[in-house]
Amino acid sequence: MNHGRKIKVLLALLASIMTPSIAITQVIHNEKSLYRNILVYEEEGQRCLSFSRKNENARQTCQLLSNPHEFVFSYTRMMMGALYLNPHPRNILIVGLGGGVLPTALAKIYPDTAIDVVEIDPAVVKVAQEFFGFQPSGKVQVFEEDGRVFIKRAVRAGQRYDLIMLDAFDHEYIPEHLLTREFLQEVKALLTTDGVLAANTFSSSRLYDHESVTYTEVFGDFYNLRVKLKNRVILKKQDGLLTKEAIEHNASQLEDRLKPLGFGREWLLPLFSTKPDWNTKARILTDQYSPSNLLNALF
Repeated sequence: MNHGRKIKVLLALLASIMTPSIAITQVIHNEKSLYRNILVYEEEGQRCLSFSRKNENARQTCQLLSNPHEFVFSYTRMMMGALYLNPHPRNILIVGLGGGVLPTALAKIYPDTAIDVVEIDPAVVKVAQEFFGFQPSGKVQVFEEDGRVFIKRAVRAGQRYDLIMLDAFDHEYIPEHLLTREFLQEVKALLTTDGVLAANTFSSSRLYDHESVTYTEVFGDFYNLRVKLKNRVILKKQDGLLTKEAIEHNASQLEDRLKPLGFGREWLLPLFSTKPDWNTKARILTDQYSPSNLLNALF
């Protein structure tokens, strides 16, 4: 081997060592809707929905191609912890569809429960049906409108829900009008006496302290579930906190229903906490003060 050939081989070897392996990504759908860019791709055995190519946190849904029913994200598992507070919801409201993982799972667990899903973007509804197996039915209805508008109308109509899940995100974070004290007061008015709220947020957001004190202002003490440095889910029962024994009892009753989703009480119960880990003197978010464009940086 001549000298030039040796140099080329050495450079190629160094490049292979220094360059990290990159997973092969197959884009299977890409469109720009009225509200956002929508990307569906497959990578490392998963099919994912994202609203941004650049930001991994913008992934809305991921499914295992080998087992679409098993939950991939920890936040979806934590959201299901709401069932430990009320294991028999008769009607459910979900604000934000994504790929439809939550309503699909809940419809399977509770086939007789009415589930209303609010999603502002018709394109997301179409993608959830075409690529992620989400299927509206007589019991699962989709309303294509802004979540806050829907909730305002539902309050005026006297509607009530046993479980409300807030899971609305754009390519950056939760829309600012769905973060305020006034909005949460409207959500609270929709809950039945023993109704439960589950809200998906990020612990790594600069809004964390502000969100936490705003939820406390409206709902009082709540269960704060966190995993790693990113995910945080707020759980609150309208009529107060349950005893540890009551939560454990409900968890045992639900174990066989949640196991097919890839988790159970052994993973979920230790996450329940009511201890504040935020600045309790942070400013409350209101319709007049909700600068999420300044505060929602995730790192």
